[in-house]
Amino acid sequence: MLLEQPGPWGAKALTSSHLDPALGRALDAAAKGTGVRIALVRRPGRHADRGTTAARRVYAAHTVPGNVWLHGATLKDPRRLLGLDFAALGRGDHRTFDSVLDGRAHAGDPLALVCTNGKRDRCCALLGRPLAAELAASGAHGVWEVTHLGGHRFSPTVLVLPHGYVYGRVQAHAVKEILHGAREDRIVIEGCRGNSAWDRPGQAAELALRSALGEDAAQALTVVRTDGAAPRWEVTLAHRDGRYWRVTVVQAASVPPRPESCGASVLGSPARMEVTAVRALPVTAAVAS
Repeated sequence: MLLEQPGPWGAKALTSSHLDPALGRALDAAAKGTGVRIALVRRPGRHADRGTTAARRVYAAHTVPGNVWLHGATLKDPRRLLGLDFAALGRGDHRTFDSVLDGRAHAGDPLALVCTNGKRDRCCALLGRPLAAELAASGAHGVWEVTHLGGHRFSPTVLVLPHGYVYGRVQAHAVKEILHGAREDRIVIEGCRGNSAWDRPGQAAELALRSALGEDAAQALTVVRTDGAAPRWEVTLAHRDGRYWRVTVVQAASVPPRPESCGASVLGSPARMEVTAVRALPVTAAVAS
């Protein structure tokens, strides 16, 4: 869920912005355990400390293939968000969003959410804000700054909705190509860090399989299940045409040592996912597993 909130953001934006901190805490509590993640967004550009806005946009999205949607609404009182059924939203049911907020399916261009929260990690501001500004100045539609995406060491990072794929270390020309593909329900694999619907092993497995198949259709692949635990997983994926694969993913340490986040001064060994095997499965074996 994305709530428009102009002005400055703190590290924990829901409770350190011009949004009422009591409301921020209530929203955080309402979403806890439901699978819904709430972030604040604002239009690219200068953000003078001018308080709140009269009317603001709010979006909800679900990114699991087979039930991908993006709905939007405009509201004046963000406290109306507390009337939502967050558990239903987490299951991919948008009816509560539509009925409570008078929401409807987003009919415009895909959204490009650029992480710019320098209070969370300074490189998100140093690298993300210029990217957002360049995209907006170029005439790209649907560009927003967003509070937090994770993976700061890959700044600038961009989440594209409705399909929910995240990209790292991207430049404006690449984002334009990504958005063009999203309008055609296609995924650009270069620079992609995975679908926000999956855990890290699932993200790595899906991208590896896409590369092996040359598959760019946005909703072609689904992570059926992930077995195992760190440092080794077996991920089962299905194609919408009925084919199945099992992909082996192992966790390794990044070498040479590098900062855990973009603004960190201490070097570490962030975990990375490596795909070591991709095996096609007979349908009977896939169903039985």
